[in-house]
Parts: sequence; structure tokens; C-alpha cells
Amino acid sequence: MSAAAWPAPAKLNLFLHVTGRRADGYHDLQTLFQFLDYGDRLGFEPEAAGVIRRLAGNEAVPAADDLVLRAAQALAQAAGCHQGVAIRIDKRLPAGGGLGGGSSDAATTLVALNHLWGLGMSARDLADIGLGLGADVPVFVHGQAAWAEGVGERLTPVEGLDEPCYLVVQPALNVSTAEIFSDPGLTRDTPRITIADFLSGEGRNDLEPVVVRRHPGVGAALAWLSRHAPARVTGSGACVFAPFADAARARAVLRALPPPWTGFVARGCNRSPLLARLEQATGQQVSWGVAKR
Repeated sequence: MSAAAWPAPAKLNLFLHVTGRRADGYHDLQTLFQFLDYGDRLGFEPEAAGVIRRLAGNEAVPAADDLVLRAAQALAQAAGCHQGVAIRIDKRLPAGGGLGGGSSDAATTLVALNHLWGLGMSARDLADIGLGLGADVPVFVHGQAAWAEGVGERLTPVEGLDEPCYLVVQPALNVSTAEIFSDPGLTRDTPRITIADFLSGEGRNDLEPVVVRRHPGVGAALAWLSRHAPARVTGSGACVFAPFADAARARAVLRALPPPWTGFVARGCNRSPLLARLEQATGQQVSWGVAKR
């Protein structure tokens, strides 16, 4: 088993519409996911049979709630596997930021351990396990920019999206997704659109007005970044992002970022860095999350 790092990239929601509320209390969505070449990094080391533990990571999260450990346990149970692993997590993505850090960590755990344990499970199998952990996990497993519907689990790969440099601003706060979706002022009846509609300029984030109203710090960061480029909240926040034509311009704006906000510049990726890492490990080409000889 290799201790070399496996990437767990951030995602952006390029738009997010809430198209309805389901009988089970969840919401029907439309969104477009794109990855960033920036995120957390995970290392996996051998451990005694049946032992799954965290060497380092987000110690503020109890082990019982850690999506990484839950992903490893769910995979072992689904595969009837008794191998052990110690997992080291280099956290760079903030909790409650809308960048998908926990879901991405879980997906990377599923993909990496499927390889390292020699389980041979398909991307669909891994995505099904991931869906039990969180609605965003499947898109990270498959690793391709995707149009998502349902609760975010019905994915259609999208090719040819621009891959600009993004400046992502992290206000000094986090936002509860459940809090935003339960707000009575949330728009829940946005008409469905098509991919062509989005590419022609339609689309917004229906969660953004609620986030800004409940968290003025997000609104301030959004207003500041909007002075430099068209900015938007990703997911349920708290992070906001804007595209730039080149990295130099994005970094110049980043240098002017007022404290206590922080941020980073990253390239948009239609293909997740996780797939490149899997190809490196297997020596096989990977397409839509499925290794092929």
C-alpha cells in the first residue's frame, strides 16, 4: 500500500437551481459541477487487519462523524474486505465553504482504497456507496465535470467547458447547508433549464440570496469580489468565486484581499486530478471513472 498523496480536489457549482421540494424533505436541484486543481490531500498507510483509523486530519470532527473513516468502513463492509488502513488528511479546504471538501475526501478514499486493496469495484459501485455518505460524493468518484439533477446524484458528463483561472475567497466563517435549505425564504420552484440554456448565459445560485441575508460576511466578500469580476457563491457558501482570463490577474486581486478573508487561485478542471492519480497508480487510462485497458 502506497503512502503517496492522493488528491481530493475542490468543486465549484457554476450555477445551482432549486427546482422543487420532495416528499422526503430533500430538494430537487439542477447544478453544474467543475473541479479545481486545488484541494485536500490524503495518504494511506498499511494497518493491522480490520483496523481503520485516522493518523491526522480535521481533529475538530469526531472520528465517528469523519466522512473519510465512514467511507473506508462502508467500502470494507460492501466488499467484505478485512484489510486495515491508517489515513492521513492534509486539510486545505474549509468546512462549511461550499467547496465539497468532506465529500471529495470521502470519494478519494473510496477510489484510492478500491485500488490499494485490490477490490476491483466499478465506478458505479463506488458512487453508490458514496451516495450513502453524501449527495456530492458520486460526482467526485466519477471525476468529470457534470450536469447534476435530482439531489445531485443524477449526473451527465459535460465536455468542452472553459477552464479559467478562478479566485476563490474564503470569508472567516462557515455556513450550514441544512440551515440554508430549511430557510422559508428559499426559492424552490425555479423552472428547469437545459445545458444549452446555461451555455447561453442562463443560471444563478438560488441559495445565494439566503446565504447573503443570513451571513452578511458572505455578502461583503461577494460584493468586494464582484468589483473585479462576475462573482458567485458556490453551493451553500461560504466561499465565493470569480473567473479570470489569466492567473496573473487573479493573483493580483488576491494580493489586495482584505483581512481576515483568505483565498486561493486555482485552474478549473473538467477532469478531476483524482483520475490522473489513479492512472498513475494503475498504469491504465481512466474514462468517466472506469479503468479500461
